[in-house]
Amino acid sequence: MRRAVAIAALAVAGVLTLLGLLLVIGAFTEDRAIESNTGRADAEVLSVGFNRTLVRFQTPDGADHTPGVGVLYPELLEEGQVVRVEYDQRNPDLVRVAGRGATLTVLPVSTTVLIGWVVAGGLVYWLRRQGPLRIRPLWQRPIRV
Repeated sequence: MRRAVAIAALAVAGVLTLLGLLLVIGAFTEDRAIESNTGRADAEVLSVGFNRTLVRFQTPDGADHTPGVGVLYPELLEEGQVVRVEYDQRNPDLVRVAGRGATLTVLPVSTTVLIGWVVAGGLVYWLRRQGPLRIRPLWQRPIRV
């Protein structure tokens, strides 16, 4: 049982690391898309929620855009506020607050991953103090037919 808990803790920490890495890669990929074909506009903050912040802005062709997934990097925005945004002209639904970028994701993601590994490592250490976890290499296990 202790071995299974140790393996599960390490697996959860590994998955957390993978998800964090994918999140940071995705943020840099979206920033690169915006920077390759940047449009700028003033946007009104329509709503601020836990999972997304909605903004409305107008592109030079006169079209109003309200990206359904919200704006990237919405820290400290308030409803009714007007902010400068940058968007991908080929895909106006990809929009971020001007002056903010993917580097803002590195610290929170790395902190979360670090905490995950500290918790997993502490749990495995605690489990090992109670005795060996009896983990044997696969090639030393008996083969049952």
